[in-house]
Amino acid sequence: MSKNFIYKYLSEENLKSISEKIEEIEKITSGELVITIKEKRSWSEKSKSVRELAEKEFISANINKTKDATGILIFIIIKAREFCILADKGINEKVKQSVWDDIAEDIKNNFKNEEYYNGIIKGIEQAGKILLQHFPIKPGDVNELPNEVRISD
Repeated sequence: MSKNFIYKYLSEENLKSISEKIEEIEKITSGELVITIKEKRSWSEKSKSVRELAEKEFISANINKTKDATGILIFIIIKAREFCILADKGINEKVKQSVWDDIAEDIKNNFKNEEYYNGIIKGIEQAGKILLQHFPIKPGDVNELPNEVRISD
């Protein structure tokens, strides 16, 4: 499968802007944000839920290995307009899954109107506010994960 599918939904400029928004949030919080966009489920993934696929991606992207367990994955299956936001244990101790589910619902509403970029940016901004509230930047904090959008086959 080609990763060029992404350009049906987002421009190169959109992708760059999303990465910059992640970087901006990570400069003021101790969280790590990762966005993964997958076009659709593969044949072997047809029976798996979006959450199961997100959990696999969480491990694959090394989000589970951040120093303070403060990683967040926004996982998107774009053709199906399905989302899952997973946070690591350090965040889950302070923030309920329902908060992430509400953000995912907001993203979904933007996607219904084919406002893919706006939905992703709003989701990142909402996650950033939560991170800032509970996990402000610490002295010596370093960027542990790449900020670029992960495009998955």
